[in-house]
Amino acid sequence: MYSQWIARLTADLILNTHLTAMAAPRGIGRYVYQHFLDTTFRGIYHANAFDLMLLIPYFIVLTLLAGYGIHRYILVYLYYKHRKNRTTEPAAHFEDLPRITVQLPIFNEQYVVERLLEAVCKLDYPREKLDIQVLDDSTDETVDVARGLVERYAALGSPITYHHRTNRHGFKAGALAEGMESAKGEFIAIFDADFTPPEDFLMRTIHHFTDPRIGMVQTRWTHINRNYSFLTEVEAILLDGHFVLEHSGRARTGLFFNFNGTAGIWRRKAIEEAGGWQHDTLTEDTDLSYRAQLKGWKFIYLQDVECPAELPVEMTAFKTQQARWAKGLIQTGKKILPRVLASDAPLHTKVEAWYHLTANISYPLMIMLSVLLLPAMIIRFYQGWFQMMYIDLPLFLASTFSISSFYLVSQRELFPRKWPRALVYLPFLMALGIGLTITNTKAVIEALIGKESAFARTPKYSVVSKQDKVVITKYRKRLGWVPWVELLIGSYFALTVYYAVENENFITVPFLLLFVVGYWATGLMSLLQGRFGGASVRATTHTKPFPVGV
Repeated sequence: MYSQWIARLTADLILNTHLTAMAAPRGIGRYVYQHFLDTTFRGIYHANAFDLMLLIPYFIVLTLLAGYGIHRYILVYLYYKHRKNRTTEPAAHFEDLPRITVQLPIFNEQYVVERLLEAVCKLDYPREKLDIQVLDDSTDETVDVARGLVERYAALGSPITYHHRTNRHGFKAGALAEGMESAKGEFIAIFDADFTPPEDFLMRTIHHFTDPRIGMVQTRWTHINRNYSFLTEVEAILLDGHFVLEHSGRARTGLFFNFNGTAGIWRRKAIEEAGGWQHDTLTEDTDLSYRAQLKGWKFIYLQDVECPAELPVEMTAFKTQQARWAKGLIQTGKKILPRVLASDAPLHTKVEAWYHLTANISYPLMIMLSVLLLPAMIIRFYQGWFQMMYIDLPLFLASTFSISSFYLVSQRELFPRKWPRALVYLPFLMALGIGLTITNTKAVIEALIGKESAFARTPKYSVVSKQDKVVITKYRKRLGWVPWVELLIGSYFALTVYYAVENENFITVPFLLLFVVGYWATGLMSLLQGRFGGASVRATTHTKPFPVGV
């Protein structure tokens, strides 16, 4: 009986296929008919337990990623809705300028420390109201370089002092906390080693503190080596999205946002009332920011005040930086979110804090999607194309297209005339975000399980123009097994592209190619720069003219 049923079903299928093939149109019409209108196999596929075991987590992951994608759209909406709330000028001005302490935390920065000190010593502010602390935790030649520069500038009248630690307790947070013990200023300005604050930085920011409720003022990062390479162009667009849309959207709406660790000024009282600098997370800046805002302090973001900085010029350095931020935000979320949710803050503030501090969960979700994508594609292919079009595709667009629109809007805001050039970088930006998933997933998992790690600095080489070639390997880090895994996963997605093409699933090919390019690019660049790179070190001299800032 069963064999007779199979034989009858087979004969019906052959006849049906023959008839539909004869009736089907040719060319594009044939493609549309076969994939969207052909009902030959309707009713043949029946879901089973194995398929459901794959599809349920597949759709859960897609939905969660789509949720974070929709959140990006909301930030764009908030940015435009509250654009009249943009802070530009202070409400009043100090008649008698307050004392400011400038803290410069450095660690093994021999190639950029001279540039930093030169810029800081040029700051336009009364010398009798200014203190500059070089907080040096270095273990290499930077110690001698920095100490010598400080002695020169101090001899020429700059209010600068040198502080060297040998234990690195608490890393950057520990250095800042220890510096606070001897700081004389009512306000604390902080600059990392790769920053070059403009001369008018302090005068454009300090007057916002005439409002006694203001605890911190953050300015926008810009990029002195944006045009150095394709990688730095993409990095710049990524940071622009954060500073233009995330910071502005949150600040204009009155939501919590964070100090970025540099290029900002704190009211000393706000730091102290919030519990001071703590080093139980790798993003001590975000941690302190949330604690201070929970205490009632208000923050200001000045999008129009720029502070230039050097972008990482190597993939390994960029991945190290991103992994530290990813791990630190999850650590901060574990520590701070319970306090935020239990606070009297409005519900929309709590929701935004949740999305902000858990955003890096998207990286392990991307890994899960990578594993599930090929078998899910096969199952969905046999379930029917129409379902994929109205279920799978919208979820993919919500999680991926939101990224592109997010960063395009930021470029349009910053560069009204030149923003279309960002379209060239957009596919590579999305691919790079995908390529970071292995490194950042490792960092996120370490944070979730409570594995501690040292504060991994981002190497800086004083590279600005395309003529400056990086030949320095002294601070270069290797990423072990990670690049090989990236190449392996990239090859896996190459197979998914092949499967999609073979089955004429051309709509999914552009999305799949992003995965291939992202994983292969990050893996190959990491290997070429971190494992097979040269070993020469550029000679460094310190010949800047003196005096500076006197």
